[in-house]
Amino acid sequence: MRVGLFVTCVNDTLYPRTGRAVVSLLERLGVAVDFPAAQSCCGQPLYNTGYRHGAEALMLRHAAAFRDHDVIVTPSASCAAMVRDGYPRIAARAAVEDRPREEPAKLAEAAASVVPRTYELTEFLVDVLGVTDVGAYFPHTVTYHPTCHGLRMLGLGDRPRQLLEHVKALELRELGGAEECCGFGGTFAVKNPVVSAAMGADKTRAITETGARAVCAVDNSCLMHIGGTLAREGSPVRPVHIAEILASTEGNVL
Repeated sequence: MRVGLFVTCVNDTLYPRTGRAVVSLLERLGVAVDFPAAQSCCGQPLYNTGYRHGAEALMLRHAAAFRDHDVIVTPSASCAAMVRDGYPRIAARAAVEDRPREEPAKLAEAAASVVPRTYELTEFLVDVLGVTDVGAYFPHTVTYHPTCHGLRMLGLGDRPRQLLEHVKALELRELGGAEECCGFGGTFAVKNPVVSAAMGADKTRAITETGARAVCAVDNSCLMHIGGTLAREGSPVRPVHIAEILASTEGNVL
């Protein structure tokens, strides 16, 4: 099985340790990981802002970058959702537009190629590898925030929790209002900063009330928003991607 890591532009630019954690974790589980250098943004920012045609070129680039991989794994529920939900929508819209026939055909082929091979990290671990105990060690109190794309578009369910519950020395604290959005929403936070900040404050209040020293999620974009709010509040709670927790061991806690 040839596994390609779709690290995402947010992680590659701002949170490279998450990508390294994914590689460390998967290699510990006996999975060889390839990183195709041709990958770039999946097109989600353009698509969510209404620039669908601009996202098409990135969609084709993404499919080409991962054409030789059996499985595509990403530590981002939102980017996985873009591929699995956004790409078919782009192809479907192109098919009913007045444009050269080969363009919609290429888009449909790209979507059909990558959709069934794309997995968010916790899906890959639980559904493909069939593991919930990855041999991790993380001696901290942690609360889990289920991000909107993971919760509503991918239907991750309790997969992340199953993995966290098997981490040695980790104490998992329940988060009140866990299914409520943190307020980030990509360009939503830019277009609606006041509402976004208020939602973020509600989320960090709930996080602080758990008494946990760390909050984890499957998306660093949401953790960036939550972490920024926590920092401005002077909170000692730190945001940490679930991959970094799962990659931690007794001899190397990230």
